[in-house]
Amino acid sequence: MTSGILVTLDEGLCLITLNRPDRLNAFTSDMLNRFNATLADAAADERVRAVLITGAGRGFCAGQDLNDRSVAPGEGAPDLGESLENRYNPAVRTIRTMPKPVVVAVNGVAAGAGANLALAGDLVLAARSAKFIQSFAKIGLVPDSGGTYFLPRLVGTARAMGLALLGDALSAEDAANWGLIWGAVDDDDLITEATAVARSLAAGPTAGFAKIKQAINASGGNTLDEQLDLERDLQRLAGRSRDYSEGVAAFLEKRAPRFEGR
Repeated sequence: MTSGILVTLDEGLCLITLNRPDRLNAFTSDMLNRFNATLADAAADERVRAVLITGAGRGFCAGQDLNDRSVAPGEGAPDLGESLENRYNPAVRTIRTMPKPVVVAVNGVAAGAGANLALAGDLVLAARSAKFIQSFAKIGLVPDSGGTYFLPRLVGTARAMGLALLGDALSAEDAANWGLIWGAVDDDDLITEATAVARSLAAGPTAGFAKIKQAINASGGNTLDEQLDLERDLQRLAGRSRDYSEGVAAFLEKRAPRFEGR
């Protein structure tokens, strides 16, 4: 444990737990630095084949800890762009480009940057009691950490605008129904279900998953022709992988595949 981050690695699954439960796991600069380092390590470590991110205690993440960058009367205004450029944005980029699946288990309130870091994940499960809050407008700020990118793509412009301008809490059930997250589950089952999903991915064809992430994440900015070309190129590489050979062999031999993630 360092700076509010817990990390464990077991059978290819890297579990990252935000661990400042007394502050609803709100981020400090030190905690964000450690979070970024942990994500980078997980992305580079060949032993890691899937990542699961969750929060300790009764909340997932309340976003930025405002006490960590409070400004006394008479002092200059903080450079929030610096915080995004050097801490939050690298985390979002690493989650999205990591060549292995990232599952997020939202166990309580996910507010501000905490909500948008969760939405950066590949599969997001939330406890039924969880809430997603775009709290930025309440203090005169703009949704960051990918919020203005993810929200309209996931739920459409009208709902994205409402969430951003009003800053109202969105229940996990509504988040699932709107397509903001993969699913809402009973509170007592969240970690069990999220871990089962993550372990299943950790045992799967990791290199193939990486190409799926690459293709889907690229689709929003590509024309149909560009996307078809990308699918062709990625499929060519996937077809040469050991996991594809193993998957076909397992299918023909009517047995469970033993993927290596290569």
